[in-house]
Amino acid sequence: MSTIEYTVTGMTCSHCEGSVREEVSQIDGVSVVDVDAQSGRLVIDAEGPVDDAAVLAAVDEAGYSATRSQ
Repeated sequence: MSTIEYTVTGMTCSHCEGSVREEVSQIDGVSVVDVDAQSGRLVIDAEGPVDDAAVLAAVDEAGYSATRSQ
């Protein structure tokens, strides 16, 4: 299992968190999605490797932008 963290900009409320969670949870292999609008933090747990482009596209689809945290 791998854990990957991203920084999401533009989220302001729990509705924002839900939108991001809904989109990212649809990515194959993603088992847990933790989103915090206040800190802008998105953490995913996955069964195996996850394509960063797929995560970034899912966040974009939700209406926000993200970068992978180092």
